[in-house]
Amino acid sequence: PTAWPRPPRASSTMRQLKHHEKKLLKKVDFVQWKSDATLHEAQVMRRYAVTNRDDYRHYSKLVGNITKLAAMMKKLPQNDEFRITTTEQMLHKLYTAGLIDTQKSLLKAEQLTVSAFCRRRLPVVLCRLKMSENLTEASRFIEQGQVRVGPSVVTDTAFLVTRSMEDFITWVDSSKIKRTVAKYNDKLDDFDLLGS
Repeated sequence: PTAWPRPPRASSTMRQLKHHEKKLLKKVDFVQWKSDATLHEAQVMRRYAVTNRDDYRHYSKLVGNITKLAAMMKKLPQNDEFRITTTEQMLHKLYTAGLIDTQKSLLKAEQLTVSAFCRRRLPVVLCRLKMSENLTEASRFIEQGQVRVGPSVVTDTAFLVTRSMEDFITWVDSSKIKRTVAKYNDKLDDFDLLGS
């Protein structure tokens, strides 16, 4: 019996593509396939001005894990001590994060959507607080460093705002927007005028 010929060893680097191969592959995106991008995903991303698709996928994975955990918790007996304490902890965390509106039942955690995460993004919260007219303007303010949450300036539009942090969203002290709003409300301090 003759031995089969050995296949060539795989090299650590791929060979250079020929001209016609480069031309054919120029318009192919291997990261995102057409079958992956659903209409619903595009609608949610457009509605909440999510520019990074990885953010959406991250939210989707989190929602999947939370709903899976909620479904597993439902399988346990109603009077089980572990189920009661874990359910309370999970609902409390989701409520304080602002993802659900009440802590009453596990059904809220099971019905969690990606839109709930998107509604807690800083640009959406800015629009809801009437600090900005639309999401693109809010995103621009954040990227320029005009907004701070508590003592720290936030420049990431994917920053998730919890219920407790919502009260501490303000303009940066050196922001011209803050000065314009104060001037409009006749609350501009003379000391602030000296600082500029």
